[in-house]
Amino acid sequence: MFDFLSDYDDPTLLGAFWVTVQLTVLSAIGSLIWGTLLAAMRVSPVPLMRGFGTAYVNIVRNIPLTVIIVFTSLGLANIFGVTMGVPDDFEAKAFRLAVLGLVAYTAAFVCEAIRSGINTVPVGQAEAARAIGLSFSQVLRLIVLPQAFRSVIGPLANVLIALTKNTTVAATIGVAEAALLMKDMIENEAQTVLIGAVFAFGFVVLTLPTGLFLGWLSKRLAVKR
Repeated sequence: MFDFLSDYDDPTLLGAFWVTVQLTVLSAIGSLIWGTLLAAMRVSPVPLMRGFGTAYVNIVRNIPLTVIIVFTSLGLANIFGVTMGVPDDFEAKAFRLAVLGLVAYTAAFVCEAIRSGINTVPVGQAEAARAIGLSFSQVLRLIVLPQAFRSVIGPLANVLIALTKNTTVAATIGVAEAALLMKDMIENEAQTVLIGAVFAFGFVVLTLPTGLFLGWLSKRLAVKR
């Protein structure tokens, strides 16, 4: 039944999912950092920063991820000559460009999730902090964001699961992750449905435990109002 797997070494199949995991983890870290900065811009008292944050989120969220990933490859690499520090290694460059594209896209959704958490923090707390002389950045870092993160673990979990599935788009620029291997296997084997089921199960294994754990963590760390 699973004869099609005999043509591919286990390390190749597992290696493709390992690339998917790497894409997810690195993109998640980058998205969390950039998304938090964008959220800070969107609630900043500086009009220019608010305008940039708002424009970035509204523009990027309405561009298909495939367009962004292809732009990072054809636009940044081929037209502008961005090498990502590995000019002679196509696979490493494609991987890093894919991470860059995923971060740029996912950060917009992370920003909105965090901003919704910021809005749940009582305004009186920020006003009291400013009254004792704390700056905007101190209020945000010490009082607002810690509570905001605790209230948006659930939404951030959804963004992370979506990011895991979105890594399949990286196959369009030649990143050797799970979707690219599945495409190659389907082209060489006749068992399309079975191959699709195997890879679908692989993504369920990646995303289901993550969703369950972060759901539990969200309930445990929920801010009591």
